[in-house]
Order: sequence, then structure tokens, then C-alpha cells
Amino acid sequence: MAVTRSTNFDSRLEYKIGKRTVVTVAGADGKTRDVVVQPINWADERNLVYRDWVDRNRDYVLKISGGRLGYVHMYDMSSDSLQKLYVDLDAENRSHDGVVIDLRDNHGGFVNAYALDVFSRKPYLTMTARDLPPAAARSALGQRSLEKPTILVINRHSLSDAEDFTEGYRTMKLGEVVGEPTAGWIIYTGGTSLVDGTVLRMPIIRITDSRGQDMEMNPRPVDKFVKRDPGETIQKKDSQLDVAVAELLKQLQ
Repeated sequence: MAVTRSTNFDSRLEYKIGKRTVVTVAGADGKTRDVVVQPINWADERNLVYRDWVDRNRDYVLKISGGRLGYVHMYDMSSDSLQKLYVDLDAENRSHDGVVIDLRDNHGGFVNAYALDVFSRKPYLTMTARDLPPAAARSALGQRSLEKPTILVINRHSLSDAEDFTEGYRTMKLGEVVGEPTAGWIIYTGGTSLVDGTVLRMPIIRITDSRGQDMEMNPRPVDKFVKRDPGETIQKKDSQLDVAVAELLKQLQ
């Protein structure tokens, strides 16, 4: 069956996930050719789109900073994201002068304290092994520690444990916060199944900041308010990253 503009192409690939599939396509000249594809599921596709977004942001920061700054994004505050943060910091950011930390659209989890430790630890010794370059003592001894200037980027879709991270980052004065205030949605809840199959969730832990103010319904503020304009993604522009890079470079100077 021919595929037209109104054809639901996804429906043609049903029950073919992971299988070798041949698709015949026609060029503008009317000539056809076979293309071999292997359909993937929605979750895998979403992960590939996300990693592409992160890579493009990293390249963007590298370009507008003149190669001086690195970039990391945490998808959420899960243990998997924490391990990915460790890998990204080791593989991509040791050679840079500073790092942009991006928590936009992070919907929380539970590892904010572990992630903050990496950015809050300060250098105190340098170790130089024979025939090897100098290294910070914490890293040489196997402790996770970035020991470089950072700046944090958040938006109104930074929720829950991402807000805990933001509060800790500001309270410990690790750097400036750029973007939009967070959602103000941080409270621990527990779930109970009812006889009709629905789930009732009730608050079980109240979260307050160092001043005693409830975190719930009180968004975490920013030092530099920056809101992205509609169409920036198509224009390959990110105003929030632009300001974050400019501010961190200013700090480095």
C-alpha cells in the first residue's frame, strides 16, 4: 500500500519493534529505493530524543563560551541520573574552567544531597604521581568532586527534589541561579489503594527551608530571571543558557 501524507506511518510499523523492516521510499524524481529500518519502542525513542537534546545543549554551551565551559543536565533525581551525572562530569567536564548545571524540566526524586556533595566539595591538596599530570586529591583518592565554578539553570517545570537541590545550591552559595522560579511543588506523599481500585495520596512529610518557610507553594527564586521566548528552539537559541554562560564567564574573570 502506498504511503501518502495522510497515512499513519506508525500503524504500518506495528508488531515490528526490533525486527528488520524494509521500507520502499520514492524520491522527488519518482524513483524508488528500499531502506532497511529497525523500529524501536516509544521509551527508547524518547531516550534518544532526550540524549540528542542534551548533546545539542552541551555543544551550544561549548560554542558560546569559546570552549571554556562544560554542561550537565539531570533528567530527574533518581539513582540512575546520579550515576549518569558522575559519568558526564568525568568524561566531559574535567578539562573545562566551569560547568553549567541544568535542572530544567527535572521532576524530582531523592538524590539531591548526593548530587550537591559533588559540587560543594572544595579542593585542599593536589597530588602528582610520577609520569602523570597533577590531580585534585579528592578525585585521585576516588571521591566524587568537581571542584570547579558552576552556575545553575532552572525553570517552572523544575519540581520536587529539583527544588530541594536548588535550595541547597543557594543556601550553600555554590553559585548563581538563572532561569525561572521553580514550581513550588515539594512535599512527600504516601499512597493507599481503595476498594474501588483508585489510589488516595496523602502528605506524610513536610519540607521547610533553613528559615522555616514551607517549600510547598513557595517556588525557589532565581538570581537572574530569564524566560525563553516562543520559537527559540527552532531558531537554535536558548536565552537561559546564554545568560548562564555570560554570568559564569564573568565570574571566572
